[in-house]
Amino acid sequence: MGRDVIVSCAITGSADTVGKHPAIPVTPEQIATSSIEAAKAGAAIVHIHVRDPATGQASREIRLYTDVVERIRASNVDVIINLTSGPGGVYFPSQENPAVGGPGTTLSRPEERVRHIQELRPEICTLDVATLTMTERTFINTPTHLRVMAKLIREAGVLPELEVFDTGHIRLARRLIEEGVLASPPMVQLCLGIPYGAPATTEAMVMMRDMLPQPCVWAAFGISTHQFPMVAQAVILGGHVRVGLEDNLYLERGVFAPTNAALVERAATIIRSLGDRPATPAMAREILGLPSKSASRTAAA
Repeated sequence: MGRDVIVSCAITGSADTVGKHPAIPVTPEQIATSSIEAAKAGAAIVHIHVRDPATGQASREIRLYTDVVERIRASNVDVIINLTSGPGGVYFPSQENPAVGGPGTTLSRPEERVRHIQELRPEICTLDVATLTMTERTFINTPTHLRVMAKLIREAGVLPELEVFDTGHIRLARRLIEEGVLASPPMVQLCLGIPYGAPATTEAMVMMRDMLPQPCVWAAFGISTHQFPMVAQAVILGGHVRVGLEDNLYLERGVFAPTNAALVERAATIIRSLGDRPATPAMAREILGLPSKSASRTAAA
């Protein structure tokens, strides 16, 4: 019979991809529309960042998150909203004094990084259990900050998706679960191929999967040319998957993905070819232990 595989779609991200691809969603309307299209194509979860409509650069404005979320909810398309809490963790040491952040630094108080999650209460939000050098920047998430963010996320009634980029991040996640800071079973995303984290290889995925706490719901993705091979590998190894323009701009070599929906459709094809099926949002909620959509609406009312 096969199993239900959750497809997440990372809609736009925060990287400098605007101008590198003609269809990167920028405005709240574009991000919401792309999310709805991805859901109709088979994504049970949409992972959302926002951008400044004037510049296309990453933003943390709550009004932009609100606009996107309200548009998706008003569409009546059933999809699980997953808001990022990643922005606010980047550090570039200044040349004059490395102890002081230089241009491009966004390092912020943990409370500020989850304020939009507390206000909008999506079903899921990301929590990056990771301090990692990414090209020339350092992404900082200290255990102290993670404890604060995890507490506020739990108080908001939101499920954290734990994003891990290397094996040490899994060890930290396990420690936070042991402390009771994070609930069990966790939802974990293995992020592969990001410089300078774990590579997007079968060996790395197997090793990281085998280190996960049990029980656990896990997914994985690879960036760029590794996106679809890692979809197949995650399905084979019993995990769930993520695709989207945040992680990969191409449908195949030299061919831009016209939309996020096209990437979701390709992932769904791979899942079906391996004898499984894309999970509906209702089934994804059951797998993740989330309340049903009707129960969520009743609680909100």
